[in-house]
Amino acid sequence: MYLTRLGGLLAAYQRRDPAARSKLEVFLLYPGVHALLWHRAAHWLYLRRRYFLARWISQHARNKTGIEIHPGATIGRRLVIDHGMGIVIGETAEIGDDCLLYQGVTLGGTGKDQGKRHPTLGNNVMVGSGARVLGPFKVGDNARIAAGAVVLREVPPGSTAVGVPARIVRVDGCPVYYADDVDQISVQDPVREELERLARQVEKLERSLEGRKETGRKRPA
Repeated sequence: MYLTRLGGLLAAYQRRDPAARSKLEVFLLYPGVHALLWHRAAHWLYLRRRYFLARWISQHARNKTGIEIHPGATIGRRLVIDHGMGIVIGETAEIGDDCLLYQGVTLGGTGKDQGKRHPTLGNNVMVGSGARVLGPFKVGDNARIAAGAVVLREVPPGSTAVGVPARIVRVDGCPVYYADDVDQISVQDPVREELERLARQVEKLERSLEGRKETGRKRPA
């Protein structure tokens, strides 16, 4: 069972990272894999109330990889941590299967909550580099969080969240419009996309009308 899960994890890294040439390379050289393996041991101890030893392992992993995962965090299968330096995952955070985290991501709290303080990520969630997801809410399955976003509230399944504070710009691939739309740095503006599409349609209609006028002028009297 353990070897099967490990094989699935290494295969997930190969699928997500074009630079990964072999499972052996991923196993030996990828800090995200090492951080997750250490977390499995720390989490096992944490569940059995061996808190000091669990924290010792998690701090050792942090020093070796630059990835800080609290031993109380719950992590599903095939999580891919790309690069990973600066990632912080809090004690009550929960991560589903097949998620992808880039460097500098924080799954943290706001300091205002008790008990469940950190976010829950569904399955197949992508969190871009430098994003901050703060608070005890759910990020739905297949959601995407843009690089540098600060997410402070729930993200529906299949949505894309961008900005500071983050807001939803797409749901299941369809743009979401707001009355106060502003440009988001390094993220394509859905309003601009729609305006450009309409402009192309108008230009196409104008060319069609011009062609009909030219045809009418050439007809014999």
